[in-house]
Amino acid sequence: MKYKLSMSITLVVITMFLGCHNIPGKHTEQPYLIVLSLDGFRWDYPEKAYTPTLDSLANAGSRAESIIPCFPTKTFPNHYSIATGLYPDNHGLVLNNFYATDLKREYSVYKRETVQDGAFYGGTPIWNAAESNGIKSATMFWVGSAADINDSKPSIWMEYNKQLSLDSRIDTLVNWLTLPENIRPHFIMWYYYEPDTQGHIHGPNSPQVIEEIEKLDDFLSQFFTAMRKLPEFDKLNFIITSDHGMSEISLEREIFIDHLVDTSLIEFVDGGNPIMNIKAKEGKTDEVYQMLLNSGTNLKAWKHGQLPDHLNYGKNIRTQDITVVADSSWSIGFSWQKYDGKGTHGYDNSIRDMHSIFYASGPAFKSNYLHPQFNNIDIYPLMGRILDIELPANDGNMDNVIEILKVN
Repeated sequence: MKYKLSMSITLVVITMFLGCHNIPGKHTEQPYLIVLSLDGFRWDYPEKAYTPTLDSLANAGSRAESIIPCFPTKTFPNHYSIATGLYPDNHGLVLNNFYATDLKREYSVYKRETVQDGAFYGGTPIWNAAESNGIKSATMFWVGSAADINDSKPSIWMEYNKQLSLDSRIDTLVNWLTLPENIRPHFIMWYYYEPDTQGHIHGPNSPQVIEEIEKLDDFLSQFFTAMRKLPEFDKLNFIITSDHGMSEISLEREIFIDHLVDTSLIEFVDGGNPIMNIKAKEGKTDEVYQMLLNSGTNLKAWKHGQLPDHLNYGKNIRTQDITVVADSSWSIGFSWQKYDGKGTHGYDNSIRDMHSIFYASGPAFKSNYLHPQFNNIDIYPLMGRILDIELPANDGNMDNVIEILKVN
């Protein structure tokens, strides 16, 4: 249930966000932009929980009805899509874990040596574009930022440490933003793994997720309180977003691939529930594909290069021979696997449960403005406009987000 925010709290928090912000024109000094991603934060979670900080942020700044992630709606592909403005097919992170046929190597989110290997990453991450334009950047756990991509990295980056406390994360940003001007980052991207974990374990409609959302809202209140104390606060622009949403699943809606297909015809499978890319044994692609088509179950299958246009996926060599995706709230796997979670993501990105959040505040953004839904790749040109830098060609569209800005 959503409770009314008291007038006193609303006024205090709105005042914090509005401060003495000036309307930006052509920048006479380097702008600031801080982008936070909260993993798996579904678009409608704030309607289910008590979120005074996010409510006040929406009143003081801008909010989108929802953000449409890229397909597949997985964590690593989408964080890197936000960072590059490219669909996963075009930047190369086609799943969280996959075999890169072109490199003849496996990429795994669980292996630091691959996560930090720039050969897997295409495109120009926004932190590299900022650095090449003279804007120092810092990242905390953002996908791709620990890798040398085209021989470039942010000025400050951190190896992933899930155990780093929320307080320590805030302290780190405060320290960065109080560095001497000549080494101070003006562009920061940082990441936190919740509420995704709670959504996977307990499901998106669980009390545990609501509790986590309210804890995160309190964390955001502490973060903005710390930011408000900085001398540069009135110059800071903030974006809070996420990589994807979450769907409810259950053991009653489970499909076993080995019950549909002769697995002796399969070389290997990338991915997992609810999306898999299948590499068939030589000459067996059509046979495996027909078995999947004839199954009559709650899944869809396409051969390489034949996925629907709206998915913008399946032409990269790393997506293998066949892509299989479960219908919304259904699960796919193999009978020998055990998965007892109650939530997942990875489905068709047109499904609303996969959509995520977007909040923004600062001198660049309109106040009390609700924007229609847009694609997460559009955040890339938006960040470029705020930072006042030229970006390489990308899949994002500035026209989709221009109205969020005070001066456009």
